[in-house]
Amino acid sequence: MSKVQAHTTRSPEETERLGASFSAGLGAGAVVGLIGELGAGKTRFVRGMAMGLGSKGFVKSPSFTIVNIYEGGRLPLYHMDLYRIGRADEFYEAGLEEFIYGAGISVIEWADKLPSLMAGCTHIVRSRYGATEDERLIFIEII
Repeated sequence: MSKVQAHTTRSPEETERLGASFSAGLGAGAVVGLIGELGAGKTRFVRGMAMGLGSKGFVKSPSFTIVNIYEGGRLPLYHMDLYRIGRADEFYEAGLEEFIYGAGISVIEWADKLPSLMAGCTHIVRSRYGATEDERLIFIEII
């Protein structure tokens, strides 16, 4: 049975702090699916995860590169973005599955584009806009 934790952040920095505290409880092989509209805080959450892990480098959305790798921290962080992936076979043809279930933590933005991939996630993080411009409602599901 899964468990859902609900959070409200009121600034991008709060979203990053939530990501940092979330990453503290993750171990190698964790697969985190991120779901939410454009601008709903997915990359900010990942930026916080990287900070929490002590990763080196500036975290940015991998929309055009599809995967960014952040190392130098407690565990490697593999940050993938499926926004530009149209079909499941494109994901596998790109060799992205090699980053999943490995020695680090995999974070997949737009994970809902590949339902078969979501089935293997250990956590699902859903974010959406709140009542104000900077407010985000973030739901963390532990599978």
